[in-house]
Amino acid sequence: MDITSTLNEVLVKLFRDITIIEEKAIKTGEYKDLTVNDMHVIEAIDRKEPKSMSSVAKALSVTTGTLTISVNGLVKKGYVNRTRSEEDRRVVLISLTDKGCRAFAQHQDFHQKMIHAVVEGLTAEEQVILERALKNANSFFRSVSDSGSRRSSKEVKSEGPQSR
Repeated sequence: MDITSTLNEVLVKLFRDITIIEEKAIKTGEYKDLTVNDMHVIEAIDRKEPKSMSSVAKALSVTTGTLTISVNGLVKKGYVNRTRSEEDRRVVLISLTDKGCRAFAQHQDFHQKMIHAVVEGLTAEEQVILERALKNANSFFRSVSDSGSRRSSKEVKSEGPQSR
């Protein structure tokens, strides 16, 4: 098999496997009610200061309306708080609850273990080459994504792993 066929096969299997494994890693303990999409929203909100709905929607490349649907579910499940900005009451701010912060931390731990497993045994030079190859792949996906319009909620729910 030539390198193009091999890389294609590896990437297709990798993206499929990451989605399946990430879903299993998320649905543990008290987080059985989370989806991969929910976790991507939680990651975009982050544990820092509250963020506006529009900034989180932009980070996820979705519309504010699409994000609202996801946030509504996360509020009901107890992962996200929603408040109005004191400076501008038109602005809706979202932040993680304690439960949301714990889910975020657990998922970050999963990512750290994944990265450690990927680079384990690689030389510093090989790690730089891997980083460059992954950045090239990410640039390609972003260029394809940027050529389209904002994604619908159905597309967001079915998406694969995003950059971390």
